[in-house]
Amino acid sequence: MVKQIFGKETDLGAFSVRRVLPHRDVRSAGPFVFFDHMGPAKFQPGQGIDVAPHPHIGLATVTYLFTGAVLHRDSLGSNLEITPGDLNWMNAGSGITHSERETPAVHNSVHELDGLQLWVALPEAEEESEPAFYHVSQKDLPVIDDAGLHMRLIAGEAFGKTAPVPVKSKLYYLDVHMDEGAQLLLPGENQEGAVYVVSGSLAIDGETYGPRNLIYVAPEEIPDIVAQSDCRVMLLGGLSVGKRHLWWNFVSSSKDRIEKAKADWASGNFPQIDGEDDVLPLPGRSTG
Repeated sequence: MVKQIFGKETDLGAFSVRRVLPHRDVRSAGPFVFFDHMGPAKFQPGQGIDVAPHPHIGLATVTYLFTGAVLHRDSLGSNLEITPGDLNWMNAGSGITHSERETPAVHNSVHELDGLQLWVALPEAEEESEPAFYHVSQKDLPVIDDAGLHMRLIAGEAFGKTAPVPVKSKLYYLDVHMDEGAQLLLPGENQEGAVYVVSGSLAIDGETYGPRNLIYVAPEEIPDIVAQSDCRVMLLGGLSVGKRHLWWNFVSSSKDRIEKAKADWASGNFPQIDGEDDVLPLPGRSTG
């Protein structure tokens, strides 16, 4: 089974976000249960990303930028700027709080942003693991070049390489530049997979797909993938960790655990970020 997903675009004023996963037709691809494409956007001085502290449980957030920069801070004390090609992997586990903003230098200038944020559901045995944060610069991610394919392994295992961030389940996530005419096989035998077209076009089993299309590939499929022009795609997939419940920023195999996380955030019983008090309220609750 091969399915095309185009996602739903939400206009946030200064920029838009396209929610690709979860989708009514495809809830996940391997352990990846959430996929947002942020931008592309161009901001004037005083505009930009300014997401106040908010909580997560039961997942790992994976941030990867094509253009721009985002300042990450969290309740573990992490404080650094994400730039294009870097990997930010935040394991929420039992509970973490983070914010996504910009440095004053970026925020007060004309600047652009284009990138992806994905969530990886943790296996049940790891849902209450200790929170952790990893940042890997572009130069430290494995590179694979082969027959018109120029690939950077962001996370997991693929094509005989292993990315440096420790992951909790079987998965792969790659940034791939394909020369026109290049052919591609998905990594991971008997794993769910997905191809997201960033730029250019490719053909999968003879069907052409352009930018912002995600094509889901079932484990039993071995699709014929050929670049119809120079293109850039993201490959992601792995073994499913089972059904997950998603509510706001929480992911869990248990509805009761999500209810507890709601109550904990509403009552202030979550780790906080030093020096940041303007937290996002629980949806549906007053800030007053």
